[in-house]
Amino acid sequence: MNTKEDEIKTVLYKGETLAIEFKSDVRGLPDRDLVAAVVAMANTEGGLILLGVEDDGSVTGVQPGHQDTIGLKALIANRTSPSVAISTEIIEQDQKKILGIIVPKSHSIVSTTDGLVLRRRLMASGRPEAVPFYPHEFIQRQATLGLVDPSAMPLVSLSAEDLNPLERHRIREAIRRYGGDMTLLPLADEELDGALGLVTTVEGARRPTVAGLLFLGHEEIIRRHIPAHEVAFQILEGTDVRVNEFFRKPLLQTFEEVELLFKARVVEQEIQVGLFRVPIPNFDRRAFREGFINALVHRDYARLGAVHVRLDDDGLTITSPGGFVEGVTLQNMLVAPPRSRNPLLADIVKRIGLAERTGRGIDRIFEGMLRYGRPAPDYSMSDIYSVVLLMSRANADTSFLEMILAYEARTGVPMPIDSLIILSRLRQERRLTTTDLAASTQKPEPSTRATLEKLVEAGMIEAQGAGRGRFYMFSAKVYKTTGQKAAYVRQAGFDPIQQEQMVLTYIDKHGSIKRADVMELCQVTKDQAYKLLNRLKNSGQITQIGSRKGAVYERKR
Repeated sequence: MNTKEDEIKTVLYKGETLAIEFKSDVRGLPDRDLVAAVVAMANTEGGLILLGVEDDGSVTGVQPGHQDTIGLKALIANRTSPSVAISTEIIEQDQKKILGIIVPKSHSIVSTTDGLVLRRRLMASGRPEAVPFYPHEFIQRQATLGLVDPSAMPLVSLSAEDLNPLERHRIREAIRRYGGDMTLLPLADEELDGALGLVTTVEGARRPTVAGLLFLGHEEIIRRHIPAHEVAFQILEGTDVRVNEFFRKPLLQTFEEVELLFKARVVEQEIQVGLFRVPIPNFDRRAFREGFINALVHRDYARLGAVHVRLDDDGLTITSPGGFVEGVTLQNMLVAPPRSRNPLLADIVKRIGLAERTGRGIDRIFEGMLRYGRPAPDYSMSDIYSVVLLMSRANADTSFLEMILAYEARTGVPMPIDSLIILSRLRQERRLTTTDLAASTQKPEPSTRATLEKLVEAGMIEAQGAGRGRFYMFSAKVYKTTGQKAAYVRQAGFDPIQQEQMVLTYIDKHGSIKRADVMELCQVTKDQAYKLLNRLKNSGQITQIGSRKGAVYERKR
C-alpha cells in the first residue's frame, strides 16, 4: 500500500475501511492497543494503520515516542506470535506528522504474546471494528488461505452406516449422465466411498467426511451437522416474489432440483445460419451449471447463509457465502490457478462430471455470455463475505453470434476465450489499445498482442495508428457484413490531412482548441492528439499557450 503524501489526503477523506484504520495518539496510544490493532489487521486482509489521526479523519499528529520507526518494528515483532513484519513511514500532513504502519496479511493465525487474537469486521453501519477471533473460526480462516480442507474432515460422531445408500445410486447415475469418471461405476459401495473420499477411516472405524455427508447424508442429519448448507431459488418480477424455494437436501439432489427449476425458465429463439437453425437461449445452461456448482463447491460451510439463485429483471444472480479464496481477485480470476476452499468437494464434482475437469469453469461462464453478444459476467459486487455472480438478461446480438459461428465454421475450433473477451469489448467500446484489452484478458500485453494479431489475420479486426497510439477496431469486412459501413468510417477516423484541416477549422470558428477537443473532434487517442498538434506547431500554423492540462492552441499570427 502506498503512503505518499498526495494519497494520504484522499485516504483521510474517504475514512476508515476494513483495510484502513485511524488511531489517535493525542494521549499516547498504549503499546498493547497498537499491537492489538496490528494483530486484527494481519488476521483479516492486511492494510494501513495511520497513527496520529482521529476517527473523523482529522490529523492530530503522532507523539515523539512513536516516531522511532525502527524501535516500533522491533516492538511489533516481539509482541506478536508469529511475528508480524510491519513497514513504517513518517508522513507530513497538515504540518503535523503521521505514522503510517503497513501491516501484511498473515498466512497463519496471529495473536499478541499475551494470547489475544482479534480480527476486523464491518459493523451494520459500515464502520470497521476489531472483534475476538474465536477458535471455531480458525478453520474457516485456514480454508480461505488454502491451508486446510474442511470438506475432507471426518465427522467422528457419525458412522458410514448413517449415510443414505440411495444417494450412492444417484452419484452413479450422474456419472453416466454427465460423462464422469467411468472407472468408478464397477466399484462396490465401500470402494466408491473410499475412491471419492466420502468416507475415511479413523482409529479403525469408517467415518463420513464433511463432503461425504453433503453427498450421502439424510436431510435431517445434514441439518444437524452442517447447518449452513442451504440453497434458495427465487424468481422476482419487480418487487413481487413468484417463486421462493429452499433446499437442504444432499448436494446432488439439490443440484438436480434447482437445475430443473432453472431450465423451466430458459426460453430459446432460433436464427438461421447457413443451412442450420441455431438456438439462442435467454440464459446459457452450461454457464448456469458452472456458476451454480462453483457456488455449492467453493462456499464457506462454516459461515451461515444460503447459496442464493435469483432470477429478476436484471438477470440471473448467484450468491455464495465466503469471499474469494486466497490468491484469487477480481483482477486475476481469469488466469489464477484453480483453487478451492473445499478441494475434496471440488474433486468429487469433477469426477462425477458436473464441473470442468480442467478447473477452468469460469471460462465456460464467460463463454456462455460473450458468444451471444451479451455483457461479461459481473463479479464486481463480491466482497470478503460472499462471491456474487450476475449474468445479465440483455438481449443477444445475433450479428455478433453469427460472426463467432462463421469463425468457428471456418477454423473448425471454438473461439478462444481471450478472443471472445477482446471482440466483446470492441463491440461495446469500438476502439481500444493493447493496454486496455490486456486489462480485460488479465494477461500480459505480449500475450494479448499475439491474440490481437490472430484476429487481424482472421480479418475480424484491424489496427490503426502506430506505437503507443495504436488502437484496434472491428474490420471493414465485419462492418460491411453487419450493414454498418458508416459506422466503420466513424471509427476508422480520418487521414492526417483531414484531421489537420478539422483542427484548423475548429480554431477559426472558436478561437482556440484543447487537446481534449482534438481527441473528441478527430476520434483519436491522447497520444495521437498530441502528435497532431505538434505537427501543426512545427509547420508554423498554430502556437501553444500554457502548458500541461491548461494548454490551449491558437492560430499563429
